[in-house]
Amino acid sequence: MIIREELKLVTGRSNRPLAEKIASHLGEQLTDCTVTTFADGEVFVQINENIRGADLFIIQPTNAPAENLMELLMLIEASRRASAMRITAVIPYYGYARADRKDRPRVAITAKLVANLLTSVGADRIITMDLHASQIQGFFDLPHDHLYSSVIFNGHFRAMNLDNLILVSPDVGSIKLARATASALDTDLAIVDKRRSRANECKVMNLIGDVKDKNVLIRDDMVDTGGSLCSAAYFVKERGALDVYAAATHGVLSGDAIQRICDSPIRRMIITDSIDQSLRSLPDKVEVLTCSELIAEAIKRIFDEKSVSSLFKEIPLTS
Repeated sequence: MIIREELKLVTGRSNRPLAEKIASHLGEQLTDCTVTTFADGEVFVQINENIRGADLFIIQPTNAPAENLMELLMLIEASRRASAMRITAVIPYYGYARADRKDRPRVAITAKLVANLLTSVGADRIITMDLHASQIQGFFDLPHDHLYSSVIFNGHFRAMNLDNLILVSPDVGSIKLARATASALDTDLAIVDKRRSRANECKVMNLIGDVKDKNVLIRDDMVDTGGSLCSAAYFVKERGALDVYAAATHGVLSGDAIQRICDSPIRRMIITDSIDQSLRSLPDKVEVLTCSELIAEAIKRIFDEKSVSSLFKEIPLTS
């Protein structure tokens, strides 16, 4: 029987604050490594500690810029050559997940490409959270643990104690997530039907359900430019909704997203720290929950060779 005697945590530059929180929950220190960019733009990676025989977890979301993905690949490569016994890529936000199918001629299925890269470079296991499409799990030919942020969000929603609440899915793609949340909170579900004219632009067309005189919670897996989310907020407000709240696991918040959310009827926008928000000046309207304890618990169970499946259910977290 192979015994993994040492747990090691490594991170690149994508989301060091989250990695530090995960390490704190585990009572570990982040492994010292050097990640820099040369003058010509090339990335350099070096792990400065001995990791031979270690059970290694590399914490690195792959949001833009593309250097974050490159850093993850290089950290896996360096770890494999340094004889780590097992390498797990911990990817709280899996970038390029929206490119998961060929929906028009001559486009790349980049979500599958990234999965192939992670496999071929030497990862032994993958941890992700709230993938844009659950079927992306099938793109990997190695063990994959998919965590759900409902463990974090649903308890927070209950603590908000909103009366006369209805869950709203901002589009058809988010129905499963919104329905699961509605079921957990024992409330009704409404669906915004929209037509997308092109990437990051959409036109709301119809509402399935009744939001009149109800507090609305819009639930999605990510907020990018905020266009879809804010359109849904205006739409339900025009149809008699009271207060409008929104929650999205991954706060991409590109372009004018923050200003758009501030100008919208959304009273509070709730996201997680799966993407580093520490360098942004977020308004009081935006609330950030940490996913560090959930991920730390998954890492601990994998290291201890215990089941991770119970994390798919709601469990009490201390934070």
